[in-house]
Amino acid sequence: MTVEETLASLVDRFNRKVDASPAMAEELGGLERTIRIRLTDEGHYAVDLRKGRLTNLRTATGNGHADVTITTDVATFHGLVRKEIGPMKALVTRKLAIDGSLEDKLLFRKLL
Repeated sequence: MTVEETLASLVDRFNRKVDASPAMAEELGGLERTIRIRLTDEGHYAVDLRKGRLTNLRTATGNGHADVTITTDVATFHGLVRKEIGPMKALVTRKLAIDGSLEDKLLFRKLL
């Protein structure tokens, strides 16, 4: 599966999870964020969090605006998705960096 297909699958899974959880929908409902995924050996992607849903997954160019930037390599990205490596271990070993507010960093756990 390509990175873009994996991201699309994550977006779909996240949105289904929100649809199934009124509490999560309420928690995320007021947040509006642009999330950039920067893969050091592949490229950049972006997705918007609006009204509790991820929308508008796209290839990102340059250093456009993002409220949260997640930086990793493709191997670590796939490892995170497959749960072969946890987010905390990836952060501690510097295979993953998340730039954003503390609230936004905690949001990352919900995205996986």
